[in-house]
Amino acid sequence: MHTRPDAAPDRSATGAGYRGRFAPSPTGDLHPGSLVAALGSWLLARQSDGAWLVRVEDVDPPREVAGATQRQLDALAAFGLQSDEPVVRQSERGALYAAALDRLLAQGDAFECHCSRTDLRATHGIHRHCVPGRRRPDPAIRLRVPDGAVIAFDDALQGTYCQDVAREVGDFVLRRTEGLWAYQLAVVVDDAAQGITDVVRGADLLDSTPRQILLQQRLGLPVPRHAHLPLVVDALGNKLSKSEAAAPVDPARPLPALQSAWAALRQDPAAVDGIGDVAGFLAHARAAFDAARLRGAAQVAFAASQHTGFTIAS
Repeated sequence: MHTRPDAAPDRSATGAGYRGRFAPSPTGDLHPGSLVAALGSWLLARQSDGAWLVRVEDVDPPREVAGATQRQLDALAAFGLQSDEPVVRQSERGALYAAALDRLLAQGDAFECHCSRTDLRATHGIHRHCVPGRRRPDPAIRLRVPDGAVIAFDDALQGTYCQDVAREVGDFVLRRTEGLWAYQLAVVVDDAAQGITDVVRGADLLDSTPRQILLQQRLGLPVPRHAHLPLVVDALGNKLSKSEAAAPVDPARPLPALQSAWAALRQDPAAVDGIGDVAGFLAHARAAFDAARLRGAAQVAFAASQHTGFTIAS
């Protein structure tokens, strides 16, 4: 990965109106980092008078936590962040992913891969060529990434991002050996099907974006605009979903967590000071939100608090 000031940006999405989304995975209750992403994406959508959708990315059953989906949706509702359209669940959309995969296979852009992780150990997991003669009953399906496949795009908050997908990622998985859909394929298909014009999410997914743009190009789908929000990390630099300090936010006391999320988005605390209810907070936040304060911010540290769930440390 590297940035390149003169790199050509991606093709921006076209169409009537802004359509954004928040897409949590049901691997646990809503944590501070997820709330920051939800609030940030909601604010950017509302400032553009656009739609804000919620999509549950539940394509990895082994990692799901029972009841997490509903608890996440209930928490979002407590924070005043409700989808403008019915919530979509990826677990119900396998036919769409299969159709896209069939198209890629027919075009020669995807192929069966019989390699194991052990086979790829020498290349640190980067697949460029299959092991000759290797056969397995449950092959993965990978995207064929040509040499020199360099993707650059202009992120509204992080600037120009450039990645040599062939060298840094290799032929990446679209369907796993156990038959589960890979995130990269599912998210691309769903963003197109839902007409998403603007993808707003955490900066930890910045390096996934070139793979998604490459898939969009292969499938002839529009490329949305991108804005990657600063990632909320603990004192050791760990992403909250992987941190032992990442206690869930408390939906019973939404205002302290919303104020902390506002601080994580580098916004003026005075703009929401003294607001006594969620609706009032969101109205003031919408009016005062300044996306320019986020430009170039890749992460923000937090400290745990028994009263708010988290407070921003830097």
